[in-house]
Order: sequence, then structure tokens, then C-alpha cells
Amino acid sequence: MYYVYVIHKNENNKLYYGYTNNLKRRMAQHNRNGIWGLVYYEAYKSESDARRRERRIKDYGQALTALKSRIKDSLS
Repeated sequence: MYYVYVIHKNENNKLYYGYTNNLKRRMAQHNRNGIWGLVYYEAYKSESDARRRERRIKDYGQALTALKSRIKDSLS
């Protein structure tokens, strides 16, 4: 499985969006540079689907706005 994920850093209210095939390992890598919390993820069978979704979130304002609206209570 491939995962598109959103993590949040409370100390500066920063969000990060990415994709990986090993979410547990990737979270450990992020947490070497501060404490990040997983707030959302989507799972895909296809790497190309996950990569495409990550690109849409990062490149298209509407996709990011819709995602932030969906997870707004998880960010507070």
C-alpha cells in the first residue's frame, strides 16, 4: 500500500503533505526533526495514484482547501 499523509507540528502550526509506502518509518524520520503528529492519511494500492494525489494537494489550491476543510477539527 501507498499512503498520502498530512502531518502537523504544533509548535509552529506547520503542515506537511507527502506520500510513502511505509507510514510508520516515515513518521519516525519526520520526528527526528521535532514532534510531528499524523492528522490524516489516504491509502492507495497504486504508487502512481498516491503520487498523483500528493501532487494535486501540493499544486492545486482547491484540493488543499478541500482537504483542510475536511480535517479542520483535527488541526485544532
